[in-house]
Amino acid sequence: MTSDHSVPAGADSAPIIGSAEEITVEWLSAALGTEVTAVAVAPVGTGQLGTGLLVDVTTAEGRGAEEADVPARLFVKLPTADVGMRPLVHGVYRAEVVFYRDLAPTLAIRAPRCHYAAIGDEGTGEFTLVLDDAAPRVQGDQLAGLTPAQALDCAVNLAGLHGPRWCDPTLDAIPGLPRPSAEDNAALDEMAGPTVEAFLAELGHRLSDEERAVCAELPSLVGRWANGRRERFAPIHQDFRADNMLVAPSGDLPSLAVDFQTMTIGLPGRDLAFLLSTSLSPEDRRAHEDAIVAAYHEALLGHGVTDYDLDTCRDDYVYGLLQGPVIGTFGWLYGSRTERGDDMFVTMMRGAARAIADHDALDVVRRG
Repeated sequence: MTSDHSVPAGADSAPIIGSAEEITVEWLSAALGTEVTAVAVAPVGTGQLGTGLLVDVTTAEGRGAEEADVPARLFVKLPTADVGMRPLVHGVYRAEVVFYRDLAPTLAIRAPRCHYAAIGDEGTGEFTLVLDDAAPRVQGDQLAGLTPAQALDCAVNLAGLHGPRWCDPTLDAIPGLPRPSAEDNAALDEMAGPTVEAFLAELGHRLSDEERAVCAELPSLVGRWANGRRERFAPIHQDFRADNMLVAPSGDLPSLAVDFQTMTIGLPGRDLAFLLSTSLSPEDRRAHEDAIVAAYHEALLGHGVTDYDLDTCRDDYVYGLLQGPVIGTFGWLYGSRTERGDDMFVTMMRGAARAIADHDALDVVRRG
């Protein structure tokens, strides 16, 4: 199921909870606004930044949950079990709650339907989301990448995130939805050099000479890139890639987008560039990117975007290609280190660097 574009309930209907033990029939009845008679809770996922739970639901009077407009299985997201860490990642939690509570009802992107979204104060770092389970869809695999058909579907879905609030000045009034300032971007610029250097020092041997050369040039351009093209903006995901897509193995269901913890306001082309450069093989990207960018652009027009021609869209896509190495190097350095993680970031960096080289994207950024 996808978002029904209604505003989910919050802490006014049921209190924010922080552990699986608090998912009782009483709490879930209040959160869903329908009488629940039984729940069965099971953990899912690795839980590095949060806790994921699958909840089987039985409703009153012997009705199946779906008859009460509640699926028989729900996915509940809670904070990490490490109470001390929760305040440190409060901003990540807040961004996702803001998406489901405040943004999703005004957008057209396919995402799991949200039944409850609430967040506490920064001191506790508490939040609770209750979403539809997306089965039979499964998480995409960043190492395997997406097929061209899957990438096309994800790109058209992405237009549903960008198009409905394209250049909407009221976005700045949404509490908790940031638009990076010049000062924020200056800090990003200052950190880019040491971050890229650390990545190249440890994993640079797994890149080609051309890919390393692209990465080495990045620090001198990150600040300029981050501050550029601010005249075009929309809500952007920032981490729109295979691992954050739910796809049907059979190919007979449209994809859903998930993991909106990095939501911000920025240049929409950055999301599209990130998707294609990190989630398609270089060969598939080269063969299909023109058609996918054109399909994304057509979908934008269908969401009411005007005065944005295809040539400008293609140029924003090229400009946005720096999103791959910027997010990739920072994600690698500051995330939890694993063997799969290193393999994933190397794959992402190689794909992004090749796309940048193919399109002379560094020169595009220099020209603005």
